[in-house]
Amino acid sequence: GIAGLSAAKRLIDAGYQVQVLEKRDILGGKWSSWQDSDGEWIETGLHVFFGAYEEIFSLMRDLNLYDNILWKDHILTFTLADGESFDFRTAKLPSPLHLLPTLIANRFFTWPQKLSLARNLYPMLFGSQDYYQRMDQYSYADWHTMHGISDRLLQKMFVPLSGALKFVRPEDMSAKVVLDVSGTFLRVNGASRMGFLKGSPDKYLIAPMADYVREHGGIIENNTKIVGIEQDADGRIAGLCVQRGNGAPELLTADEYLLALPIHNLKRLIPPAWQADPYFGGLMNIDGVPVITLHLWLDRQVSYVDNILFNPEGIPVYADMANTTPEYRRADDEGGTDRKAMAARKSRFQFVVAPADSLMSATDQQIVDQVWGTIRRNFPETAKDAQIEKFKVVRVPQSVYWPKPGTDKFRVSQRSPVPNLYLAGGYTYQRFYDSMEGAVRSGNRAADALMAKDRGEEWQPVA
Repeated sequence: GIAGLSAAKRLIDAGYQVQVLEKRDILGGKWSSWQDSDGEWIETGLHVFFGAYEEIFSLMRDLNLYDNILWKDHILTFTLADGESFDFRTAKLPSPLHLLPTLIANRFFTWPQKLSLARNLYPMLFGSQDYYQRMDQYSYADWHTMHGISDRLLQKMFVPLSGALKFVRPEDMSAKVVLDVSGTFLRVNGASRMGFLKGSPDKYLIAPMADYVREHGGIIENNTKIVGIEQDADGRIAGLCVQRGNGAPELLTADEYLLALPIHNLKRLIPPAWQADPYFGGLMNIDGVPVITLHLWLDRQVSYVDNILFNPEGIPVYADMANTTPEYRRADDEGGTDRKAMAARKSRFQFVVAPADSLMSATDQQIVDQVWGTIRRNFPETAKDAQIEKFKVVRVPQSVYWPKPGTDKFRVSQRSPVPNLYLAGGYTYQRFYDSMEGAVRSGNRAADALMAKDRGEEWQPVA
């Protein structure tokens, strides 16, 4: 994934010999994409960039990839049943004055409802890290209720936001994460602005990162699964037991080891002897979140929106990729972003279906029927005669790590207690959690920790 490839690039640039192992036949991890039999790109999830990101932009500029991002208008649009909708807009004013347009112009919420949020913006905008950490004991739903914020705001705005952020309900998610991320996005005007790649993640991000690694002497092996960790008498890693394809397991050795794995795969590899250490024992308390992505091709245009859309009814975040992503349009679709150009296209939606825990065993058709029912309610005029031409359901049983209340304390430094082991991933300490920016930051910090140890330098994890 991005964390492992980011770490590989950083180490190669510092002169290290790097070998990357990937158990699948494609790269990208949570941001992987591939083509189906029709040549259409399928993505593991809906991938957007935020203006608050920093290190992934630095990486992309270094690889001449930044111009592949198409930035959208700074508007968050929430779609609701019966064709209702409301926008979250900001003005070009200093923080927190840039939030005034939402409070003044929004007609969907009453003034008492809006003021219930406004008077509680201070801890979101200016809460200290100590405050955020104390709030980890509460779910976001608890925090919202304790502060007297309108339940209508919770159900219509924060349910989709928490679903988009971590694919879970507000009651199943730490208040710390919502407050921390909200503070990041609300403090700086433009931080919540979003952008899409002009085509697939593989073509415009993952493959160029992998090419750079290979072109600079690194080795990347696909279809190579780590099945165990061998230890020596001093507690160091003596080697990784790997299985290449269907071959017999073999021992692969190196000087240093950096694991950039989803939490469920990492937990599977942690030897029982290590679990007595609080560093590894804490990680055993973190789980992954199930996520479903639905790709839906229609016979006509439905949304007319060139941006992200939010919704509180099981599809917290979605987009019409025919509008947002030029290379995802049909060959005969028109370019342009005006309504006339959009009207000539056929919608090609990508939905995050969450929470997905109760839907993992549902049939593809049941998932499609549920989502399509929501879209017909959201767009009653334009969707009433639309027909589904094609769909693809992608299930990920364990995706991003689950930030349950009380679990943030289990996140760890990228430098482990094992002298030659480093970790990268959203569950390691950095302030962007499981996101593209968080992946790059965690990979960079793991690589920096490794290099600092080699140089005999002090190193501390930073957000």
